[in-house]
Amino acid sequence: MAIDMKAIHDSQRTLVMGVLNITEDSFSDGGLWLAPEAAKAHGEAMMKAGADIIDIGAESTRPGAKRVSEADEKARVLGAVDALIPEGAVLSIDTTRASVALAALEHGAQIINDVSGGQLDRELPHVVADHSDCLYIVQHWRGWLAGAAGNVPDADTSRYEHGVVNDVYDELMRQVDAVLEAGVQAEQVIIDPGLGFSKPGVEHNLPILAALDRFNAAGYPVLIGASRKRFVGSLLAGAGVTEPDMASKDNVTAAISALCTEHGVWAVRVHDVAKSRDAVAVGNAWREYANA
Repeated sequence: MAIDMKAIHDSQRTLVMGVLNITEDSFSDGGLWLAPEAAKAHGEAMMKAGADIIDIGAESTRPGAKRVSEADEKARVLGAVDALIPEGAVLSIDTTRASVALAALEHGAQIINDVSGGQLDRELPHVVADHSDCLYIVQHWRGWLAGAAGNVPDADTSRYEHGVVNDVYDELMRQVDAVLEAGVQAEQVIIDPGLGFSKPGVEHNLPILAALDRFNAAGYPVLIGASRKRFVGSLLAGAGVTEPDMASKDNVTAAISALCTEHGVWAVRVHDVAKSRDAVAVGNAWREYANA
């Protein structure tokens, strides 16, 4: 059965996107799902737990991560795509490479999640433009994180001259304008303010979450990825939790998911699907009641 991607793009309820990292070194679950059978099983488990979308990534973007080869990234991604498409999955591909995006779309993936927002591989937006039935997540991006991609320095990327909300919003809208100029259609675009990317602290990320209405008003669906980010641990530390573990970070993520849902975001990208599924269900019900 064909999946109606327009209905997904235009969803009036917040969706849950489950993270499937097929990497050695992702910051919270690197190596766990690297084997093809493990990746398939985890993807299926997240679908059963309530994930509306599975986001497949085969290259870590955490600080200090090294780029994997194009061939390795493609092989990992296609293995998971080929395993999960027959299960009826809606698949998002977390990649910055046009060749990986193209191969994944040709194998049935429906969404491209580009953390560089069209800036790293200038051909990627053209690939999306040539596949008008797919969706394109454009994330705010100022460059590689410190130590990533061959130790490229980024000492200045967390300075926001006009305030983090103003600068992130303006820069993200310029990125959207660029992908539209490359041929991507507005109805394909989803925006992501990129929590944690060039935004290491609570002081960078909470203002963006508090300004969700401004990002929603841009007219594009909004994806939020707060799950297990460094600032989540900092929030716990600020609340007196001196040694936050993964379970407590997932609890905070679920709380953020509920708040984001109440503010009408399109989707939340999370590692623990079950916790955020329940939080999003409550947030969707809350929003429906408030808007009745």
